[in-house]
Amino acid sequence: MQAVRWKEKPIISAALVIINVIVYIICTFTGNLLYNMGRSDVTDILVYKEYGRLVYSLFLHGSFGHLFNNMFILFFLGTMIEKEVGHIRYMVIYFLSGVGGNGISLLAKLFNGDLSGSIGASGAIFGLDGVLLAMVLFFNGRMENVTPIRVVLMIAYSLYSGFTGMNVDNAAHVGGLLTGFAAGVIMCIVERGRTGGTAFEH
Repeated sequence: MQAVRWKEKPIISAALVIINVIVYIICTFTGNLLYNMGRSDVTDILVYKEYGRLVYSLFLHGSFGHLFNNMFILFFLGTMIEKEVGHIRYMVIYFLSGVGGNGISLLAKLFNGDLSGSIGASGAIFGLDGVLLAMVLFFNGRMENVTPIRVVLMIAYSLYSGFTGMNVDNAAHVGGLLTGFAAGVIMCIVERGRTGGTAFEH
């Protein structure tokens, strides 16, 4: 019973939020130190081969508003998805989406000659949107009040907000969304073959 109870807790989502908040607090006392060490940009990653920045940048946020918006959505979506797919798969998809989003962002910057850096968890969070869309389209399990049209509208609104906003890395958003959707489709196909598509085993 205790093991089942732990499986239903959003452990990874909560841990990600806590780590992001702690890193932001550290950044308020260390100035640009962590930003310089962790931002995702063409020069540091492709020239100096500091590939860890593809992950480090997911934990950096430029303002309290940036942090709050991302963490609110992360915990809301994360709690829902983590309960369905399990802690390990959820964590893998989260980081895969974040790295995928940063990778697409780097390609877009390279193409445009943009040497600016990017920070934030939004690429990974858009990946969760993609996973949720894959789940409602390709898996027979049911999540209360979650329908394809609602997920599509949520994604459309999020993308619209990004494209009409200032200083937003929309390539990372789109890249994370596509990566998460692709990973979600693969996950659903594999799980349907194992369980018949009634519930995720974890």
